[in-house]
Formats: sequence, structure tokens, C-alpha cells
Amino acid sequence: MAEVLSQNEVDALLSAVDDGKLDLEETTIEEDDELSIYDFKRPERVSKEQIRSLETLHEIFARNLNASLSALMRTIVEVRLSSVEQLTYSEFIMSLPNPTCFNLLSAKPLSGEMVLEINPSVVFPVIDKLLGGNVEESVPPDRPLTDIEIRIIDKITSQILNNLRDSWSNVTEIQFVIEETESNPQLMQIVPPTEVVVLICFELRMGEASGMMNICIPFTVIEPVMSSFSSQSWFGIEDNEKTPLSVARLETGIKKAPVESVVGLAETTITMKELRQLKIGSIITTPKSASEDLSLRIDGFPMFKGKPGVFKGHKALRIKGKASLHAPY
Repeated sequence: MAEVLSQNEVDALLSAVDDGKLDLEETTIEEDDELSIYDFKRPERVSKEQIRSLETLHEIFARNLNASLSALMRTIVEVRLSSVEQLTYSEFIMSLPNPTCFNLLSAKPLSGEMVLEINPSVVFPVIDKLLGGNVEESVPPDRPLTDIEIRIIDKITSQILNNLRDSWSNVTEIQFVIEETESNPQLMQIVPPTEVVVLICFELRMGEASGMMNICIPFTVIEPVMSSFSSQSWFGIEDNEKTPLSVARLETGIKKAPVESVVGLAETTITMKELRQLKIGSIITTPKSASEDLSLRIDGFPMFKGKPGVFKGHKALRIKGKASLHAPY
């Protein structure tokens, strides 16, 4: 980042221009000089380091949302972070389709409001899938969502906000709540048109259908917590130190790690002769009583004890408590 002049240096520079000691017309620019364009209409209020921290946080969010939406939709849903950039609120609004699924969010304890927008190209296929239809690539209808469709899509937006809350918990505890849902983004003026916002764009893909999901955060909303995204907090810290980022990465990896879960009914010892005499209908007696609790073993280690049963047509185990480390089957 270029060095910022102090007020004394600025005053000295202006005095030199007024006294004729510095002739701006004779100032030349060499080919090797590094220039950077600065647009006063779009001030960069979020540093590059903070942008990278936001990218890292929402990459974790996208990976977690992958799994939760796939489980909810019972099909593969891919969520990929596309970009994190800062622009004005008017530019964000002008980039959205109309109509669309435009959700106004509160983010307590932060003051102000955020926006969660999901393109119709993915909203309508999601609704079709939740209602039992097939996911096919098609042109979405050019109409606002009905009240029933909004209630249906609430299942998806609620899951998105849950994952968003979990991801942001590594920085600060925020409760995201949908305050209002609108189809015409032009009607929702949450900040002045020239206000700087952080736009986080995701690509959602489900089968043949795909579309964009955008999270718009006005800078004035997250300004109180922007210090948490400094380089000292997120980067440049030894790997062996516990940081919010390292903890989040570890939790993300552990959540997806498969473990073998086995519930044993009973165990006993028989002779080879008895084994050879086994046939359909044979009964093997064990020292375990039918009324005793069963042991749930995780990767071979006894973890819980419980009672067997049936849940929604599937064999199940009701957990009653922790098992002894030396508990038999």
C-alpha cells in the first residue's frame, strides 16, 4: 500500500506549489514509475488484508454449506465462493435481476442491515426439488415469488443463515434474522446509493441448474468488527498458536472425517466343532442378558451405551449415557 502523507507534508507540498518552487506542468512520469488509479467516488475502505480474511472466512462457509444443503435437498449441491469485492450500494442493486429473491437481514448485535440475494435461476429449481420435482436446466419464470414459494424457500435461507452464523462465530457472535423478503431490489434502500458495501458472491450449482447467491454487507455495519480481520489476527501468526482461523479449519476437517460406528448385540466363544455344526436355525447362547444395554463403539473404542429400537422404519439405538472404556459388547 502506498505511503500516506501526513498533514504537515500535505501543507508543505501545497506551499511549494503556491511559491512556485514546484511546477506541476514540468512534472514528468517515467515509464518505470508505478501508478495507481484512485476513484474518489469509490473509496477503498476495506484493506486488501481484510478482503483476504473475508475470503478465507466465506470459503469455510461455502464448504460447510455444501454439506448441509446437499443433506437437506437430498442431492449434490455445489457452493463455490466466486469473489469478494467492495463497491457502492447502487452498483450492487443495478447488477441484480428483477424480480429476484431479495432478503433483508438484521445482524444483532451489529447495527444496520445486510442483504442475502439468491438469483431466480437457482431459486425456482430449488423449490421444484423441495416439492418432489426434478432438477433440470430451464428458463426461470419472469415473475415474483408467491407467498407459498417464499415459505418454501425459507427452509433454504434458514440453513444458509445457520451456516453463516457458525462461520462468523470465529470472529464474533452474530444472530442473522430475515426481517423482510422482497422481489424488487429497487424498493429496498438500506443505505445511501454511494455507501461502500462489501459484496460476497457465491455460485450455486444443483444438477443442471446454477445461479448466483450474493451477500451484501454495508461497511458501516461491519466497521465495529473490522479490527478482527487485521493481519495480526488472521495472518502472520505461528502455526502452532491457536487462532480463530486455525480452529475453524480444524473443525471443518474433523466434521467431514468418517468414523466407523458399530453396535454389538453380544459376544461369546465357541469351539471349532460347534462352528462346523452351525446351520440355519441354530441358537448360540451368550452370557449377555437381553435386557442389558448395548455398547456403541467408535473406531473400536466403546463410547456410549443404549437401548435398541426402531425409528421411522430403521433400526436405531437410543443413547443412555457414556460407556465404560472396558465395556464388552
